[in-house]
Amino acid sequence: MSNENAADGDVHKKGGLGQRIAYACGNLGQAAFYNAMSTYFIVYVTSCLFSGVDKALAAKLIGVITSLVVIIRIAEIFVDPLLGNLVDNTTTKWGRFRPWQFFGGLISAVLLAVIFSGMFGLVNVNSTLFIVVFVITFIVLDVFYSLRDISYWGMIPALSSDSHERSTYTALGSFTGSIGYQGITVVVIPIVTYFSWVFTGENAEHQSGWTAFGIIVALLGLITAWTVAFGTKESTSALRAKAQKNGNPFEAFKALFQNDQLLWVALSYLLYTIANGATGGVLLFLFKFILDNPAAFSLTGIIGLVAGLVMTPLYPILNKRIPRRVLYFFGMSFLIVAYILLSISTYSRSMTLVFVALVLFGIPGTFIQMTAILSLTDSIEYGQLKNGRRNEAVTLSVRPMLDKIAGAMSNGITGFIAVAAGMTGSATAKDMTSANIHTFQVYAFYVPLVLIVLSLLVFMVKVKLDEKMHAQIVDELEAKLASGEIVDDEAQPVEAVEVVEAAAAVGDETQAVKS
Repeated sequence: MSNENAADGDVHKKGGLGQRIAYACGNLGQAAFYNAMSTYFIVYVTSCLFSGVDKALAAKLIGVITSLVVIIRIAEIFVDPLLGNLVDNTTTKWGRFRPWQFFGGLISAVLLAVIFSGMFGLVNVNSTLFIVVFVITFIVLDVFYSLRDISYWGMIPALSSDSHERSTYTALGSFTGSIGYQGITVVVIPIVTYFSWVFTGENAEHQSGWTAFGIIVALLGLITAWTVAFGTKESTSALRAKAQKNGNPFEAFKALFQNDQLLWVALSYLLYTIANGATGGVLLFLFKFILDNPAAFSLTGIIGLVAGLVMTPLYPILNKRIPRRVLYFFGMSFLIVAYILLSISTYSRSMTLVFVALVLFGIPGTFIQMTAILSLTDSIEYGQLKNGRRNEAVTLSVRPMLDKIAGAMSNGITGFIAVAAGMTGSATAKDMTSANIHTFQVYAFYVPLVLIVLSLLVFMVKVKLDEKMHAQIVDELEAKLASGEIVDDEAQPVEAVEVVEAAAAVGDETQAVKS
């Protein structure tokens, strides 16, 4: 590598304080936005949206809405990589990612406020027209939220090529994301009940309260997206400047399927995030219909918030001494114990046991998610070396895609349990039967526990891409680019695979020595 290129690389391996702060702010609103969409929108649908509609028709409409949300989210399995390819092929004087922070943040914020308004009361006028307008609005909202989310996480490899510096950006994003995501859980009920009281004079959950909640989250999402748009700058390192063109959508899909480490990390993360989302989506039901203490639900958000604030800054510190695989293993082990305790709590109804379970549930989330995000990010260079093509946003579109699939599953499970267990409308804990509670227990805890165990097995057995292996891949890429060995669209599959396999072998031997 030339001295000029080396200096350029050093400059962009470590970001400035202002850029780090601006980047971190982005996920504060983005995580709050995601939680509002994936969890509390369905809570709003099942508890309030159809309160002015006949009970039988309301049950049907709840089923239709939750089914549509699931279908739309699952359809994004194919849409998100296309959006990632669109971001990868964006060329403006503001960069590749920042324009999508600006426009994605604006349009998704406006439409979130619209869907929490009940489409301005349209459901009480014409339910058929409401469904049609809702589908169109939700799809457009989801597309622009996806563009914002993909461009946000896709920006990390554009900010630095160093694995540990990437862990700093990821930690900052996860830190503020924890505040945004868990903060919404803390304030949602107070906000809804307060504004419901302001507009109706009743201390209950009404449409006006949910509309105010949607507007507040939308404004937070907009402001933080624009903070990223105006407060960050992409690097022009050799790995990015000399990378091949990103190609068309077909080539993008091909690049994803040829990247075996990306696929294994994605499968492990998908199993985890479906389990986590399914449980998180129905925790309110645990407090409301089983523990008969809905006011204590804010405890869930407080525990998650504190856990995120404490554990997120620790991750990059611990990761300097402890490999990501070890952090991931212990995080998943904590989670398994949490699920066992939560399932027991449905019988004992002990708030102390629930508290302990929620602590164990909240602590490992940061370590699991950051390990997955960093492994996906590092797979960009793995894919570039193996296939000769660098796809940043396309590769990192996989994580938001998986999150939305999990969100869809969470929506579906929440809606299913609400109807199947009689946890809708004016129902209370006194109306719950043992069959209702068993239905809740199976889908909230037993099934997710199985998925968590499978996720852990996939990651420990099939994922080989660790910090040492990634550093070797970056060095190899920089050497090839500097020498001109990689100059066109022809990949170097044989040499790349040999290098990758050799790096994996070295990593395995190092891990064995440590053990």
